[in-house]
Formats: sequence, structure tokens, C-alpha cells
Amino acid sequence: MQKILLGLLMLFSINAFAADKAYFETKKGAVNGYDVVAYFTQSAPVKGDKKFHHQWKNNNWYFSSAENLATFKQSPEKYAPQYGGFCAFAAANDALAPTVPEAWTIVDGKLYLNYSLNVKKKWSKKIPEFINEANDNWGGLSKKVANY
Repeated sequence: MQKILLGLLMLFSINAFAADKAYFETKKGAVNGYDVVAYFTQSAPVKGDKKFHHQWKNNNWYFSSAENLATFKQSPEKYAPQYGGFCAFAAANDALAPTVPEAWTIVDGKLYLNYSLNVKKKWSKKIPEFINEANDNWGGLSKKVANY
């Protein structure tokens, strides 16, 4: 009986952890291991360094400097990408898709990532409309993140 209860507890714990994983993450970390603060401060995708690591919302975040790490820790919601770091254009079309660090936009102080530079061109044509559509879709999509 104890083995069964222990097995159920482990299964529940694994599922709870997966459900809390709120951002697109590869083996390189959240946002492919790029420093999300650098998008705002350097206007460029900058690779993070594992020595400047922070775990937030069950994802591993890497930063290019101790300063950027400290900045993120003070206000992670300000710097974390919208739609869990998934492609904003895909979210507007009610889908989840991975992103590349080079396809990014900051709109009204928020970071949006895209699947590719070609998708970013499509996204750029109607950003306000796509943001509204993605915002409407994100509630349902966010429930699918753990299974992505």
C-alpha cells in the first residue's frame, strides 16, 4: 500500500511541476538561454551565461551579467516575454510555436518573440491586432504549455 501511495505522490508531483512550467524552454534554458533583460537594455539578443542563473516559474533563466540577473529578479514580469516565450504570431493564430532569439519586438514595454524573421515580418504588419488576438487566445493556449 505504501508503494502505491508513494507512486501516486511521485506521479502527482511530476505532473504539478510540468503544469507550473510556464515558459518555452529548451535544454539551453528559457528563451533558448538568451538574456531577456538585454533585449531592453542593449536592444539585441544576447546569449546568457550559466553562471548568471535564476530559476523562475520552474524555468531556468540565464543572463549575460550579474546586473541583468539582479534586474530580472527585481521584476521578472517586466522582462519575461509575452505568451510564455512562444511565438506571438502563432498565439494570435491560436497555436503554440517555438521562437528564435533574433525575431523579437518590444511593444509598449513588453517583449514579443516570433518563430522566425519571416514570421516577424508578418507580425509587424498588424501588431496591435495580433496582440489583441493573442491575448484572447492565451488563456486556452497557456493550458497546453506543459504538454508542448
